[in-house]
Amino acid sequence: MRAIGYANTPGLRPAIAYAGRRCAHFVGSSAKDGIMDKKFNITGTCFPDRHYMVDISDRVAVIKKMVDNNEYFCINRGRQYGKTTTLRWAARTLASDYLIFLLSFEGMDDSSFQSLNHLAFSFLNQIRVNVQLGIISGISNDIIELLDSLIAEGKVEKKIDIDALSIFVTRCCTISPKRIVLMIDEVDQAGNHSAFIEFLGFLRKKYLTRDLAPTFQSVILAGVYDVRHLKMKIRPDAEHQYNSPWNIATSFDADMSFTAKDIEMMLQVYENDHCTGMDIPCIAQLIVDYTSGYPFLVSKICKLIDESDKSWNRNGIVEAVKVILNEKNTLFDDMAKKLRDFPKMKGLLRDTLYGGEKLFFSSYNEAFEIAAMFNYVKADRNSVKVANRILESWLYNLFLSEDTPSDPLYMQGGNDKNQFIENGQLNVERIIQRFIVHYHDIYGDKDERFHEREGRKYFMFYVKPIINGVGNYYIEAETRDQTRTDMIIDYLGKQYIIEMKIWRGDSYNTRGEKQLSEYLDYYHQNKGYMVSFCFNKNKTIGVKSIQLGDKVIVEGVV
Repeated sequence: MRAIGYANTPGLRPAIAYAGRRCAHFVGSSAKDGIMDKKFNITGTCFPDRHYMVDISDRVAVIKKMVDNNEYFCINRGRQYGKTTTLRWAARTLASDYLIFLLSFEGMDDSSFQSLNHLAFSFLNQIRVNVQLGIISGISNDIIELLDSLIAEGKVEKKIDIDALSIFVTRCCTISPKRIVLMIDEVDQAGNHSAFIEFLGFLRKKYLTRDLAPTFQSVILAGVYDVRHLKMKIRPDAEHQYNSPWNIATSFDADMSFTAKDIEMMLQVYENDHCTGMDIPCIAQLIVDYTSGYPFLVSKICKLIDESDKSWNRNGIVEAVKVILNEKNTLFDDMAKKLRDFPKMKGLLRDTLYGGEKLFFSSYNEAFEIAAMFNYVKADRNSVKVANRILESWLYNLFLSEDTPSDPLYMQGGNDKNQFIENGQLNVERIIQRFIVHYHDIYGDKDERFHEREGRKYFMFYVKPIINGVGNYYIEAETRDQTRTDMIIDYLGKQYIIEMKIWRGDSYNTRGEKQLSEYLDYYHQNKGYMVSFCFNKNKTIGVKSIQLGDKVIVEGVV
């Protein structure tokens, strides 16, 4: 359970009003003063009195509407995307109108999934435990007595007949003064067990006969995998890929990523407490630029700045991103495992990043679908795009680390590193000059297809050891295609814009220079760089400077 950075509607507004009154007086207060400092949270459920959070009332409203409409659905999003917190706050909101059975498969051992009958016992036992813990409240004594009698009958073998469970569900839903909503978190824990698929079939049968025997008003499952892909893990043959027992489910399409406005609201509460003087809209937008609103990454950046000597400005965000990319964390550990488990998805990501290929998104392409399910990619104007800048940089770093250990250009970059750093700044023109020399020495005899396919990758190989440990680079997805790739280097607070492109004639090159000039305007830069891979036998190899209005373009021809 790892929901990040959210707030619920009932407790949020008073928390904001209170925060606005405490800025100067309570900064630096502690639990000893009777007030606990709020933190940015990246583990577990978030609470508005303890954590700086985003208002998710709109997401919860979507859930409530679906529950009111008697819909069954799955909230499946990537790891650390706020699923558990969303489920918890939805349960609190719905509790005034419904009886909520809030359960989780996290921590359930394999014995609970030996058979459908074993799972039925574990299901009822968890309901009883959660009643005792107060997680489930408002349940009548009649239901508790029925629950206790069934658990007592199955206690020895830890299983009960599925028909007994069916009778229990119908009986509960008949005598309960409120309609019952079933919520199950961490359903991925059941992903290797066929008993869970049978359990979904049981719920489906109850749903389809709800006019004959009362059943749950709504069932909400939460996890990373959607139900169809859980079934594929158990029975991977094509015959069963699309035959899901959960085909009664409605799609849950609410956007759970954070917008700039969401982050502004959260930062405003923080600013009321700490009086940093940050430019809140600017900082919120910068965070979105790097994360595209991925909840864990948003909260991680904020947490790193809050708990260190980093500043709430562009440099502070860049430094926080560098820390994230260089550390081991649960999100990247899981990504590395998923890339090993799904080699086709890994190939898709390699093709997208290295080749600059515009791949058309199709929900029936398994590699696309799985990558989207994990929130690694998204559809952007029908093309595949890596979900955010940080994930893209991490993937580049991973792929480069797999490809570069023995590559001579990578080693040359490391050897040349010291000659490119001048007064804490990069001499990018010199980097391009030396790259051209080494590239021609090592790969000059390769054919045109090699240069077209691999040239830009090898420039990244060369640059990587030069900035490693101090700076980062990312590739601008909006401009990347098979002929053009824009690299943005963040190095000690300064950005360098480098366009890598395939030469397609003088007129195309002139358009490229104009495009780069316009791109520099967007980044408020007056100087940019081009690395052109030209296949014209009469080309002039080397570096030259071009003046375009108030912009200087330094172009290297390879």
